[in-house]
Parts: sequence; C-alpha cells; structure tokens
Amino acid sequence: MYKFFKNIGGLMSQRKGDIGLIGLAVMGQNLILNMADHGFTVVAFNRSIEKVHHFLANEAKGKSILGAESIADLCSKLKSPRRVMLLVKAGDAVDSFINQLVPHLEKGDIIIDGGNSEYQDSERRTKELAAKGIRFVGSGVSGGEEGARYGPSLMPGGNKEAWPYIKDIFQGISAKADGQPCCDWVGNDGAGHFVKMVHNGIEYGDMQLIGEVYHLMTALGINQEQMGDTFEKWNKGALDSFLIEITRDILRYKDSDGQYLLPKIRDTAGQKGTGKWTAISALNYGVPVTLIGESVFSRCLSALKSERQHASTKLQGPNAKFSGNVSKFLDDLEQALYAAKIVSYTQGFMLLREAAKVHNWELDYGAIALMWRGGCIIRSVFLGKIKEAFDKDINLNSLLLDPFFLDAITKAQQGWRNVLTTAVTLGIPTPALSTALAFYDGYRSERLPANLLQAQRDYFGAHTYELLGKEGKFVHTNWTGHGGNVSASTYDA
Repeated sequence: MYKFFKNIGGLMSQRKGDIGLIGLAVMGQNLILNMADHGFTVVAFNRSIEKVHHFLANEAKGKSILGAESIADLCSKLKSPRRVMLLVKAGDAVDSFINQLVPHLEKGDIIIDGGNSEYQDSERRTKELAAKGIRFVGSGVSGGEEGARYGPSLMPGGNKEAWPYIKDIFQGISAKADGQPCCDWVGNDGAGHFVKMVHNGIEYGDMQLIGEVYHLMTALGINQEQMGDTFEKWNKGALDSFLIEITRDILRYKDSDGQYLLPKIRDTAGQKGTGKWTAISALNYGVPVTLIGESVFSRCLSALKSERQHASTKLQGPNAKFSGNVSKFLDDLEQALYAAKIVSYTQGFMLLREAAKVHNWELDYGAIALMWRGGCIIRSVFLGKIKEAFDKDINLNSLLLDPFFLDAITKAQQGWRNVLTTAVTLGIPTPALSTALAFYDGYRSERLPANLLQAQRDYFGAHTYELLGKEGKFVHTNWTGHGGNVSASTYDA
C-alpha cells in the first residue's frame, strides 16, 4: 500500500500544472480549490513556504494541487505557455513578484494580477511586459471568499493575446448566470481593473443606500424583525439582490445573549481604496458620479466618531417624530431605494463609457452587466435588465433613457421625493438618496444655472463664455468697463 501511494505521489510530481497561483490568503486558497474542482492542476506558492506545506497537507490534500518551494520551482512545474496568477497586495508586492517571475519565464508566457490593483498600474505592466515578450492580464475578481471558492465574477483585461490561453480556466471557475459564465474579455491594458474599480464603487453606493434606508427605518418605531421582514419582501421583487438578502439576515441575527447584534457594532466604516479611486476617476474624466462620491465621503464622516459624539451635544436639529403611515412609508422607501439604484448604475456606466472613449477600449456593456449578474457582491436581478438595455441599444448613453428604466424611475419618483421630504423633516442624513435625486433633476433639466457660473468666471478671470445659438464661439465681456478685452481663453477653471 505504501508503495502504491509512493508511486502515485511520484506521478503527481511529474505532472505539469495548468496554472500557478502565488498568494495563499483566503482568496488565493479558495481560487486554487475552485480550479482543482474544475479539473485543472494548480501549482501553489507563497512567500512563506510553511503556508504551502500546511495547505497541501490540509485543504488541498487529495486534490490536483502541487506545491512549489520557490519561484523557479513554480515556473518549472507549469505547462507552456506558463500561466501564473498573483493574488497578493496591490502595489509594490505585485511589481516585486513580477520582477522575480520574469527571469524564469519565456516569450509568450502569461502573468495574471487578480488583486485590486489600480488600472493605471495594469496599463503600465501590460506595456512593460509586452516589451519583454510576456503577456500580462489585470483581472478583477469579485465575490469574496465564497465567490472565489464556488464561482466568482471575473473581469480580465490587458494583453488580449493571453485570453485564448486562460479563457477555459477563467470561464470554467466563474459563476454562471442563466447558464452563461460571469466572465469575458473586457478590453486592453487597464480595462479589466477599471471595470472592477467601477464595480466596487457601485458596491459602495449600494451599501450606502441600504444603510440610509436602515437609518430611516429606525425612526419609524418598528423593530429589527420587522425590518428584516421588509427586506425579505423586497428581495422577492425588483430589488432582489445579494446585498438585500444579507441585510435581511444581519437585521435578524441575535448575539449569544439573545440581543440583536447590529446595534452593538461601532458605527464607523473603513475602505480599501477602490471607491475613492472611482470618485477620483470620475473627477478626472469629468463624469458626475455623485452617488459613489457621496458614499465615500459618508464613510469618511462615519470615521469622525469622537467628533460626531461631541457635536451631537452641541448642534441642534429637528425634534420631530414620524407620524405618518408606516406601511405606506415603507413602500415609498422601496421606491426610493430602487430609483436611487438606477441612478447609481447609470452614473457607473457613464464613467465606463467615457473611459472607454479616452482609452479606445471596446467595452461590451451588456457583457459587463452579465459578468456582475452572478458571483459578485452587487449581483442582482436588476443587472439582467441592464444587459437587456444594452442588448437593445449598444449606443445607449444613459440607462435613464432606456424604456424599462425610464418607466421604472417615473413610477418610483413620487415615493422617492416623499422619503427625502420626511428625512429632512426628521433630520436624518440621506446623502446618497438625495444626491441621486439631485442628479436626476439636473439630468432632466433643459437649463441649469451654469450660465451664471460662466458669467462669474468671465467677470473675475476673463475665461470667456458661449452664447446660446452661437455654440463654439467664445466671447469675453468687459463687465466693469475697466478690465479690457484680453481673455484667458487657454485657462480652464
């Protein structure tokens, strides 16, 4: 018997791995197990070799998973072209491992970065490695540890020559929605990580909106069980989604003492950067992604816990209590959440479209919606409607103009406005719900007060303006009679 297992072990050691994976934290381990379950042989490596040994002796035992003692050992055990995936901390760690890998790779080999890297880094790495004959892929990976283990959403981009060599693995291990893999090639250079960044930004927005709805519910005098029942009801309708589902479970969860756990959790929220990156990109590209921006700032405000505690003893607000119909208000809340969600995704896809224009990415927006349809944190039935919208009109500039979403937000807006009126009366902050409505009202306005803004800029800085009906011709007015006729036409404030 010993000889039999020894021979099996020898055969395993001679096998060539289909893909190598560096980084044995939770996500890395679960992705490896997922790949092995789908028939791929994986070579695992970690900076701490002890972690490799422990993984092989426990979670990976009996599976088509090999260990590597070094980078050189890892590369020697891989089929050609070698495919190596990194799941390490974004930034310097990725560059460090790339530098260690390159001497052991050949032209045509593939390096995949599956971390939350900035898309500019992926752009740079794609170009730098292409010059060395190495194909680089920067891939978004979403779904947390459960998604990694049983089916994540994967968003690969970079050097398209790599796609045929990783497609079977990526689409094999990804989540499936209506039988289709939640993974497809996104675009060149940094496109994959840009799409993942926007995904995470939308995730920030969804979570903030749900948080504001929960905050408003606390003012209604209903208990958490009733709140949970409401979210369960919503999860059977248009809001059916992973985040609504887990919010129901969180609201119902009781601690070991029989009390609800949620009120015991400190009300300060952290962030890992992707929401902030989305807001910064929106400013850089000039796209009004206001809801994600407010969601990031709301987390920043939550972090000022000690300041807020002090301010709460000094700053005054309304003492009003909710006196309306609770059932009707909950219906309005559902409409407000749905309408604001439509705006959030509208803004996210506007940002994707503008970035694609700047970088010459050929993004398939329907396919992106499908990639998010399963396996990721923002997965929802809602995304199926987005895919349908772009399938009907690939040139759709705004989801608000798609017939389905136009009808939905038209029906929802009265409840939305009722909610915000009540929130102001009660003194409950709703930055995301409110900015969504402000965007909607701004987007539907034929005229905005930017004419005054342009006049002000021209008054104090001679920055010029355009006249209605004479677009493209920039003029300056000597508003005071003392400023002269010189304009600052090259300055854009």
